[in-house]
Amino acid sequence: MIQLISFLLIGAMLLVSLYFFARSGRRAEGGSGAMVEAKQALNALQAGLLPPELVGRIFAREDLEYVELEPAKEIRELFLEERKQVVLSWVSRVRKQVLSLRHFHLGSARFYARLSPRTELALALDFAVLLFACRVLQVSVFLGGPYATPRIVGSTAATATRVCKVSEQSLAFLTPVYATRGGSAAGPARP
Repeated sequence: MIQLISFLLIGAMLLVSLYFFARSGRRAEGGSGAMVEAKQALNALQAGLLPPELVGRIFAREDLEYVELEPAKEIRELFLEERKQVVLSWVSRVRKQVLSLRHFHLGSARFYARLSPRTELALALDFAVLLFACRVLQVSVFLGGPYATPRIVGSTAATATRVCKVSEQSLAFLTPVYATRGGSAAGPARP
């Protein structure tokens, strides 16, 4: 009788633990959700956050020089505060998308992308440098203003572009063949 009660208790504990494990919402490694999230992060970085025109415009000193010609000090202060918020928002979004790509590469890429160990090591180093640079950039902008560290901005954007290129190769299987050959959504392009 005691054995029956102990088996029932163990069975109940296993059922409860399975219930909580299933409810936790963990995605399986290599799941499609991680791939779609990584593809969206890659698109957001390449099309929305890293184009050189956008980065150049966000950090354009010409805007500051123009505002400095204005005699009203309040306008300059307002401009610097708003530009600071824009820069902090940009850095935060870049960091968020990079974290999403890193999550993909840590959990799923090994199932789909055939990266050499050298490329994986370089990518890991790029992710570490990029995330560190984003934090340094956030702190320096917060403390010194939006024009405090122009070199870090350039190196951050360059490193993010390198990460995007490797991620694009890792996610290439998600891009339809007709999109890479210049075809339309109606079907593949004919050679």
